[in-house]
Amino acid sequence: MGSLSFCYSSLLQTILNSRQRKISAAIYCCTSTTSTPYSKNIVEGNDRLKPIVVNGDPPTFVSAPGRRIVAVGDLHGDLDKARYALEMAGILSSDGQDLWVGGQTVLVQLGDILDRGGDEIAILSLLRSLDIQAKANGGAVFQVKGNHETMNVEGDFRYVDSEGFDECADFLEYLEICDHKWEEAFVGWVGESKRWKEQRMMSKSWGPWNLVKRQKGVIARSILLRPGGPLAYELARHAVVIKVDDWVFCHGGLLPHHVEYGIERMNREVSYWMKGLCSSDGDPQLPFIATRGYDSVVWSRLYSRDTSYLDEYQINQIQSILRESLQAVGAKAMVVGHTPQATGINSEFNGSVWRIDVGMSSGVLDSRPEVLEIRDGHARPIRSRSDKYSELQLVDFM
Repeated sequence: MGSLSFCYSSLLQTILNSRQRKISAAIYCCTSTTSTPYSKNIVEGNDRLKPIVVNGDPPTFVSAPGRRIVAVGDLHGDLDKARYALEMAGILSSDGQDLWVGGQTVLVQLGDILDRGGDEIAILSLLRSLDIQAKANGGAVFQVKGNHETMNVEGDFRYVDSEGFDECADFLEYLEICDHKWEEAFVGWVGESKRWKEQRMMSKSWGPWNLVKRQKGVIARSILLRPGGPLAYELARHAVVIKVDDWVFCHGGLLPHHVEYGIERMNREVSYWMKGLCSSDGDPQLPFIATRGYDSVVWSRLYSRDTSYLDEYQINQIQSILRESLQAVGAKAMVVGHTPQATGINSEFNGSVWRIDVGMSSGVLDSRPEVLEIRDGHARPIRSRSDKYSELQLVDFM
């Protein structure tokens, strides 16, 4: 590894001055008034699929005709469980090479990659790498932001695992070795992180030096995730709400007043804040409607509650709110994360909402990974590796 004593203050300025060079050339180059095709028309069997078209910046409305959609819930810094889930979904190679094998599949990850685990940046790196590969094959990878992403950009590190701080320090040092070339360092980190972690464990020490290392990790995380920081800028590429065909995806839940406010507007404002772009008063404005409060998009648990504890009136009220939200955005169903489901992936209100956070991270419930597959408008959980290609080979490769 490089020196542990480089100057963080000068590095911060270097990073902030250079972030536009690479990150502004982000893969998602569409705007709110244009439609961006994701891929050329691609032949699958005897059917020629139309290209994926994305509207919004960050991506908000996606047309992905004929594609299989896979949704993955909260990952919370557990890279092993993330890989397991993606392999189950049939989109990640099982040979350890982190290759996209999903063809024209669309993957949607529902946020909360940060906190409670030690491989947060590695998971983000993996998803970016898979996005690049997926696009080359007619597929796509989308992410939505969860409450733990917004908390960290606010500087709320209450739920950060000690190894999470260590990973930030390691990655910031690796970024320096890469001459602050963000794309190169970020996409490559998933392949480098294990070696850095092993070297860190071999040199692990106690006493005052350990305290210094912890301080270094906190400083590194602050540099990376402050509004305008390079990792916050990376997170800004993703939406808080995204609609793919007839399905809407968000971390907590979409409510009628969110739709009235404008989901594209919310996505844009959260992105603007994370990039550290200032309002007229000179300060980045936190978009409360999306990121703060029990009824914000990333915090709402209205659709994830156990209805067995509710009376008929309460259930009818929730169903009415859900129906109004879906009608307002023109969707048939909603997929949410945020609230761990002890019974696994499940649906409620006649399949109008799917709850897919199964608490798979070792920092949460350490449960067996599950993913949601949507095909031809129908959803089903994939609960084990044996489910992986039970019907996909016949449909996709015959």
